[in-house]
Amino acid sequence: MSDRIAAAFASHGRSAALMPYLMAGFPDLGTSREVGEACIDSGANLLELGVPFSDPLADGPVIHAAATEALKAGATLHGVLRVCESLADQVPVVLMVYANAVLAGGDSAFVERAAAAGAAGLIVPDLPHDEAGGLREVCDAHGLALVPLAAPNTPPERLAQIAADARGFVYTVSVAGTTGERTELPPELRDTVKRVRDAASVPVAVGFGISTADHARQVAEVADGVIVGSRVVRAAGEGGADAVAGVVAELASAL
Repeated sequence: MSDRIAAAFASHGRSAALMPYLMAGFPDLGTSREVGEACIDSGANLLELGVPFSDPLADGPVIHAAATEALKAGATLHGVLRVCESLADQVPVVLMVYANAVLAGGDSAFVERAAAAGAAGLIVPDLPHDEAGGLREVCDAHGLALVPLAAPNTPPERLAQIAADARGFVYTVSVAGTTGERTELPPELRDTVKRVRDAASVPVAVGFGISTADHARQVAEVADGVIVGSRVVRAAGEGGADAVAGVVAELASAL
């Protein structure tokens, strides 16, 4: 299944692959499935599917609020994986999940369930690289990519270790801090991406703060993939699948 990630980055026919983020269960499970379909129909090459969690440390206010609403609406891991299952036969789906949810019942059990639902990989933003070896082995055994994160302030020696262990792609965080829409991209982004690309043998995708077509176009000049989260989640809350379709189509047209 992780091979599908490589294929998605290699065969999109654009300047970069487009990977929207959606929160499973927001505003409810049925609508989140429709949002995923809208992303795919409007040009997404991969999907990042958020697993709602009560204390999402890497997420800004829009995604945090979406997770809270999803949990209030009764979202469970079972329901999230059913959303994954309904979308995974169309594009690679990478689950964005916090470590508590993975480790609560044992990482093997979680990975087995994710693989059975068709997930292509996992992103676990609060799992330090030094502690990820066991989960990486389990993911490798089940054909899932454990996608690491790199930040602008990641030291060179640590970046080399992260890149050496990377599966699928390296999620490059454009700015230190949490997710959220921003008015402009950081001026050092080009240098940040170059550092990661020089170290990594897998594609490099950029997320955090990308919220407009122009941002996407700028990121595509330096990176292999463009990840857009808060803007897509905000559209889902404001107008459901129809609003998301418009946002993703605009992003896709920029690439």
